Amino acid sequence: MAFGKWIGGYLGWSALGPLGGIIGFVIGALFDTATSRGEGDTLRLDNEQSQQGDRNSFFISMLVLSAYIVKADGKVMHSEMELVRGMLRQNFGEAAAQQGDQVMRQLFAEQDRQGTSVYRERIRQACQQIAMNVDYSGRLQLLNFLVMIAQADGRVDQVEVVALKEVAQWMQMSAQEVDAMLHLEGDSLEDAYKVLGVSPDASDADVKKAYRKLALEHHPDRVAALGDDVRKAAEKKFQEINAAKERIWKARGL
Repeated sequence: MAFGKWIGGYLGWSALGPLGGIIGFVIGALFDTATSRGEGDTLRLDNEQSQQGDRNSFFISMLVLSAYIVKADGKVMHSEMELVRGMLRQNFGEAAAQQGDQVMRQLFAEQDRQGTSVYRERIRQACQQIAMNVDYSGRLQLLNFLVMIAQADGRVDQVEVVALKEVAQWMQMSAQEVDAMLHLEGDSLEDAYKVLGVSPDASDADVKKAYRKLALEHHPDRVAALGDDVRKAAEKKFQEINAAKERIWKARGL
């Protein structure tokens, strides 16, 4: 499998640890060099190589976690798979989209082989690794992609919501982030409060504080190193957060 153009070379931190272990059975030979390095060895990388490694690692993380979310309800929906393929196609080309599809299907098979509880534990460990290596804004964007995938078939089953919240918490994030993301495209005042994560009874000061926190965490500049496509997705989310803020400000006369 010719993964070289989008996973090859330096894989960043994802080649080591639980995340590398999960995907390693699919592209085992590709990981041989990276996993053979001792923990005390030094990797000499310039800044550009390091950023590309982090970017590739981000998309490997997305691929592994996407497979987990897609399979959460026991059904593999074409719309959800196509959303993942589209992200890979946009970033790495058609060959990567096809290869990513093959990787996900092998991940589904591995989950069936290991059993739900064992595989779930491996995903939990991989999420902990992601939490140690990706800053909060990057994890927010990763979670946002997972929510988009769950929404791709036009509905989000409760079992998918549970899986999304588990992944969020394993990545050391609040489960409330999932609730906020699920209401980003809503246009009601109730949706707006859920996006900001505050009660309609919250004081003006608390609402403003919640908005400032969200604006800082979700600012597109914080994920610029992950590529233009990730930044554009962050910009869209940032706009939706601001739209929710405007609805609340208007309702409160702020």
